[in-house]
Amino acid sequence: MPCTDGPDLTATIPDHPTRDAGFGVYLHWPFCAAKCPYCDFNSHVRHAGVDEARFLSAFRAEMAHVAARVPGREVTSIFLGGGTPSLMKPETVAGLLDAVAGHWQIASGAEVTLEANPSSVEAGRFRGYRAAGVNRVSLGVQALDDASLKALGRLHNAQEAFAAITIAQSTFERTSFDLIYARPQQSPAAWRAELNEAIARAAEHLSLYQLTIEPGTPFYGLAAAGKLVTPDDDVSRALYDVTQEVCEAAGLPAYEISNHARPGAEARHNLLYWRYGEYAGIGPGAHGRLVTAEGRIGTVTERTPEAWLARVEADGHGISETETLDAPAQADEFLVMGLRLTEGIDPARYAALKGRPLDTGRIAALVQDGLLSAKPDGRIAATAAGAPVLNALVAELAR
Repeated sequence: MPCTDGPDLTATIPDHPTRDAGFGVYLHWPFCAAKCPYCDFNSHVRHAGVDEARFLSAFRAEMAHVAARVPGREVTSIFLGGGTPSLMKPETVAGLLDAVAGHWQIASGAEVTLEANPSSVEAGRFRGYRAAGVNRVSLGVQALDDASLKALGRLHNAQEAFAAITIAQSTFERTSFDLIYARPQQSPAAWRAELNEAIARAAEHLSLYQLTIEPGTPFYGLAAAGKLVTPDDDVSRALYDVTQEVCEAAGLPAYEISNHARPGAEARHNLLYWRYGEYAGIGPGAHGRLVTAEGRIGTVTERTPEAWLARVEADGHGISETETLDAPAQADEFLVMGLRLTEGIDPARYAALKGRPLDTGRIAALVQDGLLSAKPDGRIAATAAGAPVLNALVAELAR
């Protein structure tokens, strides 16, 4: 993935309060080998196979369309998500990354992450991704015992997960893996043991998500029928507290509600989202946030892969929705995303987006209640007590 040395178009980039958060490219590969029963992501199973060459051409076309609207950017991070991007041939990944470099300048040391499932990990394929320009892999491990993996509908077992972690760590500069907790019948003691084992295997980063029962998923139907019972609020809170305690003690503190890293190993692409940076969303069901001459816009592409493909081939892009975000919408998004971070937000940036400052009286009251902290540099952040009730905290600040 070569860096490009095109003309300097930075003078054409509209200024905005969070410009220093960077510019990222999100590439959504929507295909999976199987659909997990808890998943509500835009993922699709195609047993007949996928025409990767045709989809690659469509990705290139949509990228060209977006790049024409936001030229001159320097890409600080690229994220290949899904779905299961590790089902792609390395040549397809190389083609996608070369297309990004053909439209924008790639920053020196840019983070390039690919999501992978342990069941699709092969050493040779991973070497191909590394040669294509991927320098960070995020593995969807989800659990470390076979019974839990089977209950979650995963295609891999624990030994395959451990092997995938080893292959990833020997191939890429940076790695991460995901775990889901608050699973049915999971106790805080069992989670503590599993988390300690995960930390022993993790080099630098863990994404730790509480299981949520999403409408439209098989788990939702099972829960409604009383056939799937997840931990109650008290146990879920205990599991969350164990997560924070164990990771902090091991040197992987939370830098965001669900993400833990050794200092300096934070996921830069996700930080870009949470700091309200600018990003292009390319591929079926991808979302984007772009700053144009007309203001900040939100984009959404057609979700169904075949419908997206047909739309791109007919129109040059698959964008189905474009929304111009007004000042209140931008400020609300900034607040929702930024307060997920332990670093919090700069109220001055909120004021620049909103056109008016946050209410200092409400801030003082939330600090008094122990839900918000005021940092010496003027930033505000959710406390350990405030993080679990973040939605209520945001609603109180934004009103």
